[in-house]
Amino acid sequence: MKLTPWKKIVKIAITTISIFIISIAFNPLGLQNAHAVLAQGDAITDPNAILRYALPIDNDIVRQIQGDIEKIAKDLRAKRWPLVAKRVKNAGFLLNLHQNDLVTSVPEELQPRAKELVSAMTEDVAKLQELIEKEDREQIYSIRAEILDNITELEQDMVTGFPFTVPEEYANLPQLLGRAKVEVQTSQGNLVIVVDGYSAPVTGGNFIDLVQRKFYDGLPFSRAEDFYVIQTGDPIGEEEGFIDPTTQEYRAIPFEVLVKGESEPIYGLTTEDLGLYLAQPVLPFNAYGAVALARPTTDPNGGSSQFFFFKFDNEVTPPGYNLMDGRFAVFGYVTEGAEVLDKLTAEDKIISMQVIEGQENLKTN
Repeated sequence: MKLTPWKKIVKIAITTISIFIISIAFNPLGLQNAHAVLAQGDAITDPNAILRYALPIDNDIVRQIQGDIEKIAKDLRAKRWPLVAKRVKNAGFLLNLHQNDLVTSVPEELQPRAKELVSAMTEDVAKLQELIEKEDREQIYSIRAEILDNITELEQDMVTGFPFTVPEEYANLPQLLGRAKVEVQTSQGNLVIVVDGYSAPVTGGNFIDLVQRKFYDGLPFSRAEDFYVIQTGDPIGEEEGFIDPTTQEYRAIPFEVLVKGESEPIYGLTTEDLGLYLAQPVLPFNAYGAVALARPTTDPNGGSSQFFFFKFDNEVTPPGYNLMDGRFAVFGYVTEGAEVLDKLTAEDKIISMQVIEGQENLKTN
């Protein structure tokens, strides 16, 4: 439903007030100084695209192809057919010129599959060129999705090893050395979260460990702010986080954020604490369904089991540099079931959570 100008103003005002009201309790917004600008630039809002760019690979060719294919969606919406044709032509040129380079960029045992993926992508790009002449947007969107799925698989195969070592002081905490998928069954339906351990191994490892412990099963959503966030993970009883049965102590998770251009995450301090007000996290709050660790207002290292879904709305929380990036640790995104997330309220609950992919990437002591 398109908002009238008056309704849009009311919506923005309500959300802005909510941001600062919920910053005074143990919740996702412990903001103290709003130095960051609300929005700049043309940020990526597709969670799958963000996750592709977050993969620790260094291959300019596949990134250029990915960028061209991703960007045609915006051009299609605006019916900029010449620009769509230009981007697809460029992707086709790169695929034809660098087929062998793309195949040999993955480990030898994965190269037969890589050859299949590159061949399929090349054929699909050729199909796109034919469909552009017919201005068949529906089919173009469908083929584009297939190409991006193949690019995702190819890029995942390009990753070799884990890109850095988690600091020794956090070695006692679970670590996710790769990625994992979690299926969440709620009272409104199911959704899927992709947890990115490449960018947030400690935060993601803690989450996957708690999922496997069935810690979240049956827990209610403790806070729900329209157009903004919905939070869960508060255990029944006095505690506000996970008590490790081995140590009988509260498991505190350090603040963790990987900034673009850096080789490993920042630990212990927010980007605001460091004066990096325009730093861009690899996992930003640009996408509807970003999943982040909640924490006490005054302690960036006091988070434990509570987490929140960011219900991004580009009318009230536009993408780019915003009040959330670098202050809260995003560790994944909802990639399936966004419509379910939109329905959830404080009256709903998690029925169960299950790791459906990537269990082998969890390292525990």
